[in-house]
Amino acid sequence: MSRIDDNKEFIPVRIAVLTVSDSRTLEEDRSGQVLVDRLTAAGHVLADRQILPDERGQIADQLRAWVADDGVDVVISTGGTGLTGRDVTVEAHRDVYEKEIDAFGTVFTIVSIQKIGTSAIQSRATGGVAGGTYLFALPGSPGACKDGWDEILAKQLDYRHRPCNFVEILPRLQEHLRRK
Repeated sequence: MSRIDDNKEFIPVRIAVLTVSDSRTLEEDRSGQVLVDRLTAAGHVLADRQILPDERGQIADQLRAWVADDGVDVVISTGGTGLTGRDVTVEAHRDVYEKEIDAFGTVFTIVSIQKIGTSAIQSRATGGVAGGTYLFALPGSPGACKDGWDEILAKQLDYRHRPCNFVEILPRLQEHLRRK
């Protein structure tokens, strides 16, 4: 079963938060604020925070900029993961991914079913890796951000989490680029 190993030291990671919305401002961005509050309370570093409209190219460009930034280890976006015509965050993420973390969406769905029942079927949460950076897309509701952070990301972004976590393999995400 999963647990925190208190013999290990916590390692903070640098996290950028992107809210995808055609209508929200920073002051109205409750979902992005949920993520900021939770990641900083956990001891991580807020590397950057942006709000962008539901435009696939702009979203992908911002993700690529953060992937290229040595000051960002993880990107979490919120919004644009639904089924409507303007929901293009998942496609933008997949434009950037080198590898998709398929189970992230599955685990998020399992968590969501426990909270909102079959309505969870409408979420397209996703996760992946590009350029040694983790990228996660969560739905745009504050509740979904709480669930994604509390039930998945808080644990996987904690180096002390056992039996394994994303932080311990962070240095190895680009090992294929090293000369042998």
